Amino acid sequence: MVRVPVAALRTLTSRLRTTTNRLRSTTSRPRTARRAIRPLPAPQPATPELAARPRPWLQALGLTAVVLVGAWLGLLIVGNVRAPVGPMNTTMALRPSLSGGTKINISPLGALTLDSHVAPVRLDVNVDQLDPLRSQALVDHPERISGLQTEVAKDVEHGTLDLAVRSCAAVVAGATTLGLAVYRSPRRALTAGGLALTLLAASGASAYATWNPKSVLEPKFSGLLSSAPAVVGNARSIVTDFDVYQKELARLVTNVTKLYDVTSTLPAYQPDPSTIRVLHVSDIHLNPASWKIIASLVEQYKVNVIVDSGDTMDHGIAAENGFLDPIRDLGVPYVWVRGNHDSRTTQRYLERMKNVHVLDDGRAQTVAGLRFAGIGDPQFTPDRSVAPGGDAAERLAGDRLASALRDQKARHAPVDIAVAHEPVAARETDGEVPLVLCGHLHHEGDELLPYGTRLRMEGSTGGSGLRAVEREYPAPIEASILYLGRGNHRLQAWDAIKLGGLGETTAEVSRHLADENRPKTAPSPGASSPSPSTSSTPSP
Repeated sequence: MVRVPVAALRTLTSRLRTTTNRLRSTTSRPRTARRAIRPLPAPQPATPELAARPRPWLQALGLTAVVLVGAWLGLLIVGNVRAPVGPMNTTMALRPSLSGGTKINISPLGALTLDSHVAPVRLDVNVDQLDPLRSQALVDHPERISGLQTEVAKDVEHGTLDLAVRSCAAVVAGATTLGLAVYRSPRRALTAGGLALTLLAASGASAYATWNPKSVLEPKFSGLLSSAPAVVGNARSIVTDFDVYQKELARLVTNVTKLYDVTSTLPAYQPDPSTIRVLHVSDIHLNPASWKIIASLVEQYKVNVIVDSGDTMDHGIAAENGFLDPIRDLGVPYVWVRGNHDSRTTQRYLERMKNVHVLDDGRAQTVAGLRFAGIGDPQFTPDRSVAPGGDAAERLAGDRLASALRDQKARHAPVDIAVAHEPVAARETDGEVPLVLCGHLHHEGDELLPYGTRLRMEGSTGGSGLRAVEREYPAPIEASILYLGRGNHRLQAWDAIKLGGLGETTAEVSRHLADENRPKTAPSPGASSPSPSTSSTPSP
């Protein structure tokens, strides 16, 4: 047995501890290092910001479409109101429209259109039926007609109020329902409903701001209602008795059988001895159907004189002269000026007819109580051997006519109506005559010239003649009935008549009043306040 000294043992133990500590220190360093150099997580690729955001203009466009379509569907499905108006049961509705206005449908007679307002909504009034008891009461007791305008005004007021409330509910319900179906979000659906209500309110404000109560003075009739003037009133009452419009509904009711008995689509006014009726025609262009239409207008309107502002022919050759023979059988004086398609040969042929009064070189003639003066067109365009003079030639002819008109004034025999074919020539008479008639452009028009002369341009009474078949749609046949006071010889009113062209059987009449002759709103017998009845009565 070997004995180890205690001192040596202590020294050995101390060395072992030192070695052990060194080993521990060495083995722990790699762990610490590994922790220190541990790599960071790899960065995720950045997503572009624009790709995450939806396009705002596309969202707005979609919302606008939802609002408009939803509001329209709401008005179409639940936006109607049934309301009694006078002796009629009607259905009122608002419909989207670019021009606004009011349309009154009286099936099967036709429709009546009024330019009552400018807004993106149109008021439609459908007359469903006549109430037998109320209608018969009017027929049996005509004295009730005097109070009809007040009753109708109240009925229309109540009906439009109900329609406004119902339309608000309809557009909100329609837009909200469609918004919920498209977006599946209550918040967006309610936004669509609120925008639809705002749109309807803005449309109502626009209609209120542009409301034109005098639109009833110039209604446009279509269908069998083209004959409505025959049972509504006459030119004298248009100007002097505004209450005839307030009684229009009652007159239509009591004369409804007359509308069904009409054998022609052309309108007719009741005879009125206080006015002179002038039938203005132009640009017949060898259309033989024109003579039958003119004869019908002469008979139905009790025309006193016909004014033809030229282009009756097409080539102006002698072979065409036989086309003019029906003028002899019209039974009224025929005032005529040469157009650019009418030759001197045509003019000489007409001068030999007893009832024809050819105007040329500014010479004045008194026909049917009116004093006329006119000038033939200085150009004859079918003759290709002569260079056309253009507008300069027309202005020169207009100056000659204006000079002749001034001479007539100096002789204390002023002219009532001047006639020229071309509008350029007609405008030169401004300030020298109250009314000048022309044609040439194949469309109807009316213009108050700067110095007070009214220019009335007629469309083609021949539907542009053979040119009608050159277009995609046939040109209409147009003519006008002018109403002039027998005392002052001034234009009071006129009816612009438009008939369907080749192969069509439509008729449309637009009634117009000269601005200076528009009547002031006046109370009618039995009416306490003129304004409501004036603006509302004709609408049913």
